[in-house]
Amino acid sequence: MIRNVRAADLPACLEVIRKSFATVAEEFGLTPENCPTHTSFVPLSRLEGEFQRGDEMYALFQGEVMVGFAQLASQGDGAFELKKLAVLPEYRHLGYGRQLLDHVWRRALALGGRRLTVGIIEESAVLKEWYQRNGFRPTGTRRFDHLPFLVGYLERTL
Repeated sequence: MIRNVRAADLPACLEVIRKSFATVAEEFGLTPENCPTHTSFVPLSRLEGEFQRGDEMYALFQGEVMVGFAQLASQGDGAFELKKLAVLPEYRHLGYGRQLLDHVWRRALALGGRRLTVGIIEESAVLKEWYQRNGFRPTGTRRFDHLPFLVGYLERTL
């Protein structure tokens, strides 16, 4: 079951996000020292701010256990960004990521969206292939001074 996140859910969402992205941080050697803004280290205050600004957030449950999270942010002019798509490691490869992606996709369409974008670590070949299998196409890369990796962007036209 996927439901909209309420403000009271944010601490539990943060736990799912951090645990899910911790595997990425480990794989790429990211630490609070070399990459303090990585999603695995996101503070509750940032998540609360994004919630208050109007980003839509969704939690996926297996029974009573929150096992996944996704965030949808309007970029204006029919463009939306998928942020923080997360599934707890022990619940991966069961279709939950696809369920969240489909939910976000349908919601963006309902809001009049025409484009859904996502940014990933470019070197994450497995993740990039997963997004491509789900209808996204690469649109470019960008290097940020504060990040020790190249960001790859993908887009799915609605």
